[in-house]
Amino acid sequence: MFQIRIHGRGGQGVVTAAEMLSIAAFREDRYAQAFPSFGSERMGAPVIAFCRIDDKEIRLREPVLDPDAVIIQDPTLLHQVDLFKGLRSTGYILINSARALDELGLREFVHGFRPDRVRTIAATELAMKHVGRPVPNVPLLAGFAAITREVKLESVVAAIREKFPKAIAEKNVAAAEEAFVVAGGKLEASHA
Repeated sequence: MFQIRIHGRGGQGVVTAAEMLSIAAFREDRYAQAFPSFGSERMGAPVIAFCRIDDKEIRLREPVLDPDAVIIQDPTLLHQVDLFKGLRSTGYILINSARALDELGLREFVHGFRPDRVRTIAATELAMKHVGRPVPNVPLLAGFAAITREVKLESVVAAIREKFPKAIAEKNVAAAEEAFVVAGGKLEASHA
């Protein structure tokens, strides 16, 4: 089972990200579950959402305590909350930031991680460029697909198109495709 924990703030699409990730997994004939954990339910408050993906039925219903991947939608949470609790050095870290890991004060922490499993992506900037709103969830999902290979970009794109109205969906698809490339993925001919 592959377990993902997504950290952000209310209004950034944290819960929607987990839902779309589970839809992407379902589209690949896998089992998935997505659910949120709220503190105070208000715009800007810290929010956590969880997603599990497996090839067999998932019976767990508890929060993800030992994630295989952590997606951080709001880097202001980095030194306020223990975002990496339970994450092993074999895990994946994806952070919404235009800044390098050194600039974020994470050089020592990520030292034991494989460099190909730790990325920053300027997801908010990509969302602004393509969608016109500072919602980093879709670019981060594409980055997740690129670095983990747990889901395909095509499945993420299908989940985007299922979740959003056509005009908004296509803008999000453009943001996702650019984020996928930025994170090191290669677009197939059908996406190029």
